[in-house]
Amino acid sequence: MADELEQSPKGWTESQVSDWLRLIGVKKQYIEKLYEEEVDGQILLSLNEDFLKSKIGMKSGPAHLIIQTRDELINSKKKSQDKKKTSGKRTQLEQENIDTKSVQCLPSTSEGTPAQIPEKDQAVVKDRQTAQERNAFTSKEDSRLRPFDQEAINFIYVKHRVLQPESGAFDLISPCHEFKSLAVAAELDRTRLQAKFAKEVLKFATGCMNIRSNGTIHFGVMDSKEDTKHVHGEIIGIPVQEKDIYVDALDYIERSFSSAKEHVRQCVRPPRFIEVMDHESTEKRYVVEVDIVPSISIVKNKVYKVRLPNFKESSNQVEFEKETILRRVGSKTEPVIDKDISDFHERVKDRDAQREEAENNLLLGGPDYCPDLGRKLKMLMTCGKKFIEKGKWFILVTNKFNPEDLCNLDWLLNMTMFCVFDFDPESKVSGLCSKYLQHHVANIHSLQSYRKPGDMSIEEFMRHLHLFDQTSWIFCHGRSDFKGNDDVSPCDEMTWIKTKMTVLRESVSLICKEILPKGTFQVIFLLTSPVEKPLLHTFNEFFTDMEGHEDIICICESQQNFQKWQSFAEGSCGTETVNNSSVVGMKMSHINATLQQIQSVNARKHLPVFVKGTCLLETHEEEKMYSLEILTVDHCDETSQDFIDEEKENIDQQFYHGGRINWLNLWLAEHQYVGEVIERDAYQEVSNSVNDSLKSNADQTPVNSINIFHHPGSGGSTVARQVLWNNRKGLRCAVVNPSYSAAVVAQHAVELREYEEKDPQRCLTVLLLIEDSDKEYLDDLRNELEFATNTKRIRYGTLCFILLSCRRSHDPEKRCKESPLQNVSVTHKLSDQEKRQFAKKRKVLEAQYEHEFILTFVLMSKGFDKKYVQQFVKHLLQGLDSRSLVTSLILYVALLNTYVQNSFISQSHCQALLALTIHLERFRQHEFEKSLGDQAKLVFLHLRDDKTHIESIRIIHPLIAKEILQQLLGDQQTQSNLAMNLLCNSVLFEHRFGRVEYLSFLRALLIRRSRISKGDTYDSFFSPLIEHVCENEKSPDKAIQLLTEAFERFNNDPFFAQQLARLHYTYEKFEEAKYWAETAAKQLPNNSYILDTKGQVYRKWFQAKCKAIENDKVQKTPQNIADAVETALKALDCFQECEKAAEADMENSNSSGFFSEVEVGCSLLKLVSSSEVFANGANGHSECMKYLSTPEYIPEEVQDAWGPFHDGLKKLNKTMQDALEWISEDLSYFQTDIGFDGEETPERPEEKISHPLKWLAKKSSEYGKYFSETYFTELQGKSIPTNLTPFQKRMIIYHLGGGNMTSILFNLTDQKDAVPLLETILSLYPSNPKMSKFGQRDIVNYIMAHLTLNCLSPTIKNVASLTDLQDLCHQFPKDKRKCLPSGLFLLTLLFWPEDHDTDKEKETKYEIVQAAVDHLKKDYLIKMKDIPQRKRRLYTHFFLGSGNGLDKFVHKRKFESVTKMFSVSEKRMKWFRGEAWKKPEIATMLNRVSGWTEDGVVYLEGPRKKKFNILALHVPSVPHSNENITFYLGFTFRGPVACNIIVKQ
Repeated sequence: MADELEQSPKGWTESQVSDWLRLIGVKKQYIEKLYEEEVDGQILLSLNEDFLKSKIGMKSGPAHLIIQTRDELINSKKKSQDKKKTSGKRTQLEQENIDTKSVQCLPSTSEGTPAQIPEKDQAVVKDRQTAQERNAFTSKEDSRLRPFDQEAINFIYVKHRVLQPESGAFDLISPCHEFKSLAVAAELDRTRLQAKFAKEVLKFATGCMNIRSNGTIHFGVMDSKEDTKHVHGEIIGIPVQEKDIYVDALDYIERSFSSAKEHVRQCVRPPRFIEVMDHESTEKRYVVEVDIVPSISIVKNKVYKVRLPNFKESSNQVEFEKETILRRVGSKTEPVIDKDISDFHERVKDRDAQREEAENNLLLGGPDYCPDLGRKLKMLMTCGKKFIEKGKWFILVTNKFNPEDLCNLDWLLNMTMFCVFDFDPESKVSGLCSKYLQHHVANIHSLQSYRKPGDMSIEEFMRHLHLFDQTSWIFCHGRSDFKGNDDVSPCDEMTWIKTKMTVLRESVSLICKEILPKGTFQVIFLLTSPVEKPLLHTFNEFFTDMEGHEDIICICESQQNFQKWQSFAEGSCGTETVNNSSVVGMKMSHINATLQQIQSVNARKHLPVFVKGTCLLETHEEEKMYSLEILTVDHCDETSQDFIDEEKENIDQQFYHGGRINWLNLWLAEHQYVGEVIERDAYQEVSNSVNDSLKSNADQTPVNSINIFHHPGSGGSTVARQVLWNNRKGLRCAVVNPSYSAAVVAQHAVELREYEEKDPQRCLTVLLLIEDSDKEYLDDLRNELEFATNTKRIRYGTLCFILLSCRRSHDPEKRCKESPLQNVSVTHKLSDQEKRQFAKKRKVLEAQYEHEFILTFVLMSKGFDKKYVQQFVKHLLQGLDSRSLVTSLILYVALLNTYVQNSFISQSHCQALLALTIHLERFRQHEFEKSLGDQAKLVFLHLRDDKTHIESIRIIHPLIAKEILQQLLGDQQTQSNLAMNLLCNSVLFEHRFGRVEYLSFLRALLIRRSRISKGDTYDSFFSPLIEHVCENEKSPDKAIQLLTEAFERFNNDPFFAQQLARLHYTYEKFEEAKYWAETAAKQLPNNSYILDTKGQVYRKWFQAKCKAIENDKVQKTPQNIADAVETALKALDCFQECEKAAEADMENSNSSGFFSEVEVGCSLLKLVSSSEVFANGANGHSECMKYLSTPEYIPEEVQDAWGPFHDGLKKLNKTMQDALEWISEDLSYFQTDIGFDGEETPERPEEKISHPLKWLAKKSSEYGKYFSETYFTELQGKSIPTNLTPFQKRMIIYHLGGGNMTSILFNLTDQKDAVPLLETILSLYPSNPKMSKFGQRDIVNYIMAHLTLNCLSPTIKNVASLTDLQDLCHQFPKDKRKCLPSGLFLLTLLFWPEDHDTDKEKETKYEIVQAAVDHLKKDYLIKMKDIPQRKRRLYTHFFLGSGNGLDKFVHKRKFESVTKMFSVSEKRMKWFRGEAWKKPEIATMLNRVSGWTEDGVVYLEGPRKKKFNILALHVPSVPHSNENITFYLGFTFRGPVACNIIVKQ
């Protein structure tokens, strides 16, 4: 390969270009593309980065690599040509060898994958391979020499770097150099090695001493004569087993010099062993160096003769050569020939004079120049600004600290530290870590625990390690105080390189390539003790992954410690760069004082306390509450005057341009540095609600909620933050980070409430702001906080928390009307007073800023008038180049901002798209903004993530984004094309930083449906973009193409396949729909929502076939409808699969399969019964029933036509009845007709039943109708025929609405003709039910019919007595495990003891009730799964009333009229808070029961003083102390419950 590529690149073929690209590590797809484009050597030389990115579609990284490596290759070829001219064939051969060697050094398998590297690690090492492969074409790095003749120098060489060539004497003080590889001799035995070493040293030393020049001889460095595989001066190193071999070798001095032996000893310094660092190997190697210092005081007037030792193999001993005078001639040591000896002696005095003069000049050198290190340090830390940016993360790499330096670390404690790579194993005990933990919280890790598992996403990893919330402290070299595994025990350097190097590499790569984008962080190497190899390796990893040195700083007090670092770093980035980015020689106390001048020092923070003072909020305590952004009394007071002067206008302008308000805006306004922030009318409303909540009220719940609903971009967030800001001195205020679970937030909120307070009963209320969270999260948080206050036993009536929720809504005013006490609306429409305020403020701002830079405020002051927005955008877009990349960027952002709430594109993504390579951090933002152009500058708002500091952009307002999209696209382009371009843009899609957010926005654009509950206008079936493409663009095919592309882009994501199935069946493309549904189901075979979609495909297909039969007036012969019947049965099979998957899923409740099964079943029954076989003739219907319900009977006409379907059709009756029973039971536990907000899942059921109770009553009746039509017709107006079978009667009961408990109770809601219907139902049961053998369901339905009839008409005679119904209950199975939940429910209801019962009767009844409750509880837990209780609220059917017999059971419907004027959520609040219970109508209807509480549990007294445990429906209402109480008793499918608990006075 190297041979092929040795020729000039100009002559390469396409294949050779491909080989070269493969060798330098370019991806296969790009290589193939360039090959297709016929790129040969000639074309390769003319390529530039822009061409590679725009035409080939490359990312910036590979494009840059190709161009840079090509240029290096061309330069190396030029150098090679130059060398050929001077050194002939040897150099050419040497160059070939270098190339070959560099290529061969990479271990690989036959496929070219790095050998022995696990698959998950390959990506991490890829860049390094690329760098190694590049060595094949580039010259080797230079190395600096060890400082001459200095003691205790901490220095290191790096293998394969090259020293300056061997030299002769120059000024006698600068040493001359000689290189010896000693490669062969180093392997010899002691005697031979010492002889060889002594010979070379003494030969060189004599030459130097005789010409009076300093010199150094280096062993382990390639001499040009010795090895053609290496270049002259290349550092290779030699293995040194015993250092004393080399030291003792100088004992030959005594035997080699006949006189002046002492002089030689004084001039020849002992050998120095400089370690050689090798990235590829863990073998220890050294360069052995001997310095020669012929001081004039020693060598004056002397000429030295030497007898060099030589090991003679023939005699097997050391012999000495003839005595010779040696001298340095150029870069060689040569003997003085006889004819020159007298002249050499004569010139001794001249040489001595030169030496003396040189030594004197050295002594008389001027004073050292002292640079301004303070200014240099400030400039490096601030990138040239006046202060250290708050939004910058710092990574610290450090080693062992001196104890005295630990007192000067205030500068470090004030910095936003992302992580620390600590090489001091004692750090936690007595070093930097112990000091840091006194002031901050840090999560301590080993390198191993900072490694991301392959199956974990970067988001999960960041959450798992609390990155950005708390500093990560990584012990890189073990930890002495930890008793855990060996992974963290300290080890020697070589073991570290073998065991920990790879893990360090992964950690650094993860931070630099996936977590922190370039420019958001700075790496500080703080060298406080001698530098070891692992620390140097860490520098190398950061340098490689950060693609340069610009964000790396080195701070080192000791020049000696710096030497080793410097020698290593210079090879990577050159002497000048290292010197420019290092601060050497400053004491830690000076560093501390200097840096504190440019830091906005964290002032001491304070919180208000209950007794009206303040308390200190310690930083490490604040950091423990990481899910809250706590607002302190003195928030922002630490802001420096420099910062105010420089940044106040930017901060103010950013806000009025459309940015979200931050605390600094409010602080600057409060301190009158900028104008005041307008308080909208809604601010006063929210403030009043907060103040009303704080007024003492005995019925106050511990957690109160206030909701702000706002139009997007109307200032809702500003109102909410103003409320927090103005309450920070009287309440404890915080903003919730909703990426943390409600449980974590609740824990931190409780800690905040009780921080530095003595008594949990006497604490300030905590005001929590929750922005852009759904109702589900708010309910979870409320429940967690209520549970916490209950556990803490806070007195009822004490307000502990106010949840201020700020959510967008399409119709805030409507939400406000639903619950005027709780909800406040903020809209684009301004009131008259607000208009006056805005007009006045606008004049002030226009005098200060240009109109274009306060756009959002101007639009707001116009009330976002549609015409004004249109004109504004039209004016803005004039002169915009529609083909430029910037225009594409504006369109992409506009598309996302229009359809996806809170979407943005990271600045890093934008730079990749615009192909920007910005080299200097201080110009980064300026360069980026400059690249955008004037229009984009105005419409884009620059955001910075409060937590990660990662920068991004969005359009200043959603309405502007929408208008830009319409005007820029015009009539020519469509949103579907734009979305397709965005989806196919590989630069954006594959860009690493912010990738998770970007992909989530892209996914939401195509898959997230509109939800009214999320603030949208309507509930949609597809994402709004897909609906726009289908309906507005009239291009369902385009929508299909979009989702198909997304399916492939997102790694065959099954949810995109599910959407495709839905889209296809919507447009009646059923074959395709079936393909996509099966594709989704193959990947997620146990997902009930996807199986439901598969069922819906067949359901819709069946409906389409039925419709075609009707429309085409097809004869309904068995043959003609067989196809439709088959499709329906397939649908039923799918829904039954869906039901099984739903039952097995412990985290979700999905009942859609049961509902759909009933729907399809009814339609199928309709089709079958309408076929010619059964529709014609007098007995048609009874024939149909006979066919469906008799296993053996098959009419001849359908025998063959429906051959495969007989089993399925005959099961219909049973499977439909089971599905109806399941739905009835589910609704008995958790009735959903009371309504709740829909929840957002990508896999929501297709068909949402909006009124399930009504639906069930209707479908039960319909089902009954198909199986009873003949008999029912006979029944009307006549007495009941005696020949009806129990099955026939049951079907008639179903048809009449008595088929299940829920349908019977529905008569209480829909009371029209309910009484005669129920009487008819009861007449179909045997006159003496006790004597009949009833099934469990029949007993339940019979009893429920009596109870319902009694509730509707208590005076009616046909109702059975309570005792009769109790007797009938004895037919339920004795083994309660076999009892239906509805049967157990009736046992608790009917056998509830009465006041007039005897003790024995009470005891018997309590036993029955207790046994039923125990089994109900088990059934309930199975039914509930792991679903949060608030998602499946227990429904109370009956309450214990004040009547007797059946009259004592009061159904909930009877008194719901008390709250019927309220909205659902408000109604729930009124029941929960106990307000509704106080109505006099309820007090007269219900009977209060006496009991007591013990440790928060409610009890009733059973017979013989036995305790009977009752579940409290609303846990916070249970008193914490042990009290006597009264309450109302309710009956649920979980057992009896206590409502409205009141302590007896």
